[in-house]
Amino acid sequence: MITFAVHGIGRPLRALDPGEDERWITVEQFESLLEVVVRTGAHLTFDDGNSSDVEIALPRLVERGVFAEFFPLAGRVGERGYVDRDGLRQLVDAGMHVGSHGWDRVDWRRLDSTFAVHRELDLAPRLLEKLSGTPVQRFSLPEGRFDRRVLTHLRDAGATRVYANVGAARGAAWVRPRTEIRSDLSPRWAEAASRRPRRWAARWAPRPVR
Repeated sequence: MITFAVHGIGRPLRALDPGEDERWITVEQFESLLEVVVRTGAHLTFDDGNSSDVEIALPRLVERGVFAEFFPLAGRVGERGYVDRDGLRQLVDAGMHVGSHGWDRVDWRRLDSTFAVHRELDLAPRLLEKLSGTPVQRFSLPEGRFDRRVLTHLRDAGATRVYANVGAARGAAWVRPRTEIRSDLSPRWAEAASRRPRRWAARWAPRPVR
């Protein structure tokens, strides 16, 4: 089963970081993607915690009976254009799963201090637990990349699932690949990807976040 990674939907309510516009889709594109998900049983995840997760995605997911996982940036919860505490609780109350995307948009492989590692991999999930009222043991890797140090820290922290841009690491089946949804999304592309997950996950691996 393929897993699609969604970011922002609709009209952004904040200034986008460099490169984010390449991962922002229209409401119409999202609804087309949902049709593919319902037909094929593909899985959906959402990164960053944009306000569109609650305002646009959630009601459409509930209407279609689709389960999804959401991975907010803990350090941006409550900021303009991002979900707030009430939004996180709405996701949980609707039966969605909340995980961690870290504190901010940084590559975990390049964390250069003990505090930075602690903030991204320990403090972020604990804050999200407090705000959402649910345990946080799943992670979405910024830029989708990892190294041995990152995996070791996540394993020690009790991670039960980690989403990356590549296949499962040797000896770590809890690392799962995803295919990123981009602004040039077409229903035909999504349908083809969902039917051939292994081939398309590799071919359409997301480019690094800037």
